[in-house]
Amino acid sequence: MGNVHPSAVIEEGAQIAASAKVGPFCVIGSQVVLQDDVEVKSHAIVTGDTEVGEGTVIFSFAVIGEIPQDLKFKGETSRLVIGKRNRIREHVTMNGGTEGGGGLTKIGDDGLFMAGCHIAHDAILGDRVIVVNNAAVAGHCIIEDDVLIGGLAGIHQFVRIGRGAIIGAVTMVTNDVIPYGLVQAPRGVLDGLNLVGLKRRGVTRADITALRAAFQMLAQGEGTFHDRARRLGEETGSDYVREIVDFVLADTGRHFLTPG
Repeated sequence: MGNVHPSAVIEEGAQIAASAKVGPFCVIGSQVVLQDDVEVKSHAIVTGDTEVGEGTVIFSFAVIGEIPQDLKFKGETSRLVIGKRNRIREHVTMNGGTEGGGGLTKIGDDGLFMAGCHIAHDAILGDRVIVVNNAAVAGHCIIEDDVLIGGLAGIHQFVRIGRGAIIGAVTMVTNDVIPYGLVQAPRGVLDGLNLVGLKRRGVTRADITALRAAFQMLAQGEGTFHDRARRLGEETGSDYVREIVDFVLADTGRHFLTPG
């Protein structure tokens, strides 16, 4: 067993790697797996059928792996899998899955989950996701790679947010968000593209120009939003634009935030 403070409560059956650290007054449940170099700081709780990937740090007073906040939950298998090198700050809550959502909540690698944010049951998050203080991701959401969710934002259940999108602070998102979209205002409005994020990732000027033209076509072209996306798919030579087209044409249970 790893470096475990004598005041921590480690339930029988927990698997703690030799290089992992568990601080004072933590509680680690019987089905928990802490992989190499995981650190759980003082007073944090990791419970349920939860696996924490190598190098992840869980800060004080976080509660990770508790049962879903769902009245339909009847004690079925509920699993939470957290990837590598995540930073899960103070008072963060992450819940396991439900039978109705596949029984799994999954967090990718290299994420930052800032103080007080919540990740609900059956949510699937990609790599390098940032969820800022006191934001909430509801059940069954899909958050793709490189998404940033601003402080006090709320993501409605079953919403998909495409890769590289940014959600402004104090924003409620009730419909799907295209990859690289920029959403802001209290009732989320698709207000442009995440140009700053694209430039920071080194996306070429040609691809950014193609994305801007695609956004204008989606906003102002003829036909329905889906009609415009199909037509865009027939015309584009940009992989980034193709990603937006594929996202829009995929199966979804929700409508889209569309360009104003």
